[in-house]
Amino acid sequence: MKIIPVVYSLLLSLALSLLSACAGSSGPVALSADNINLIFVVSPDLAHNVSGDVNQDTANLSNQGLQRSLLMASYLKQQVLGTQNARAIHALTPMTHLQTANNYPDMAALGYIQQFALLNQISLPVDKAAPPYTANSYPLNAAYAPGSVPDGVAVPTSYCADCKGLVFNDTKDNNAALVSDIINKPNASGHYVFSAPWDTTSAMLANINKLYGSSLTLPTRYVDPNHVYAVSINPSGSASLVTYDSKLNPPATYPVLPLHQSFSASCTYTQQSYFSTARAAGVDGAVVPANSSTNQTIYIIRHAEAHPDTGMKFEDSNFVGAGQWRALDLPNALQNKISRPDMVYSVDPAQWYSISTIKNVSYVRPSLTVLPYAVANNLPFFLVSSFSLFDPSQSQLTSDFFFTGGKFSNKTVLVAWESGRIRPLINALLNSYGGSSLPLLSPTTWPSADYDTIWTVKLDARGNLTVDNALCEGIDSAKLPVTAPQF
Repeated sequence: MKIIPVVYSLLLSLALSLLSACAGSSGPVALSADNINLIFVVSPDLAHNVSGDVNQDTANLSNQGLQRSLLMASYLKQQVLGTQNARAIHALTPMTHLQTANNYPDMAALGYIQQFALLNQISLPVDKAAPPYTANSYPLNAAYAPGSVPDGVAVPTSYCADCKGLVFNDTKDNNAALVSDIINKPNASGHYVFSAPWDTTSAMLANINKLYGSSLTLPTRYVDPNHVYAVSINPSGSASLVTYDSKLNPPATYPVLPLHQSFSASCTYTQQSYFSTARAAGVDGAVVPANSSTNQTIYIIRHAEAHPDTGMKFEDSNFVGAGQWRALDLPNALQNKISRPDMVYSVDPAQWYSISTIKNVSYVRPSLTVLPYAVANNLPFFLVSSFSLFDPSQSQLTSDFFFTGGKFSNKTVLVAWESGRIRPLINALLNSYGGSSLPLLSPTTWPSADYDTIWTVKLDARGNLTVDNALCEGIDSAKLPVTAPQF
């Protein structure tokens, strides 16, 4: 562990205290925003969980685990932060923790902290010259750190210094460096929240303790996901460990949206004109690609609402409060509308980009949009990590990934993707069949207000292709509340 030069010599001479109690009237008070507060939320995984929080088959959150995360969000906001905003939220980078022989990425840590992120506000300008725009959302940092990219995952062309996620096994000391950078930066007071499994959390606490002469009395074992640990460093440099127990007892059913009204809407094709086309061997010169998959259906949806208005005045790569209503309602909306998928896929949330040089963000929203659907239906959840969403050839790479090689033959898959790349991906697939005078999609960017359209792509037993947008989620964006649902 590297020594923190700014505070280390001072901290060795300061008395350290331990504050530990259960939540409730006699529990610890909310943390002072004048301190540097490092808050650790323990997400469940297969190794450490309470019975019922994790699906043992998919290594993902269960209905009960999702319910706990929704309740934990309000507890964190009210009891731990005292209604104050977070200053940063860092979550486990899912592909650094693969579970079971199927190598399921650990999406529980991101899913466990998502609701909390949407209870925090952040103001961002459109560009450097524009006034700030505030939304009920907060960015989640989950990007790869140097040296932490797993085998088979595309190595980023550059690393995001300020949107790093947490590495499950911190062999390169990236988690330690992240905490060091927070403590040492000027004017660092505020709340920094970390969501990760127990193994990662306990290692981070141990590293912090080394900086304080091993004077903090740390938990020696996993207790349960209701316990939240905070290292609070006051302006004089004195540190204390504060332990909270939320005492949550969530139900084992899928969450019911509070004050739920009808968000339903019919498919009007006002956002995207109706489109249907086919490619069949020998028709108009079309040829089925030699390595085409067969007998597969793929439904492609966009992420949930990402902007407070259609003017797109806000962007932090998470979705906003209205998006949480859509994401949580998605299992209900798609029931009896699409054939039950065998699995769910999405963009790797560790991929990142810069917003007009204002802020660097991890692209978490497609994966978090479809996470509740995977939870409600007990489906395996995978991430597309082998190439970058920002690769110049990403349209063809995505088409090849999903529609060639037989990986998805005889499968039905639900895919959450980036909206501007969906139509180019479909065109890349259509072009792979060749032929003459066959219709393609207009390359026009996906309409900014359209979160509803579903594209259905089917390959039959011979690899013949049909594509259409006849389906929609049937959720009216205009009816969704601006703020996230409260639990």
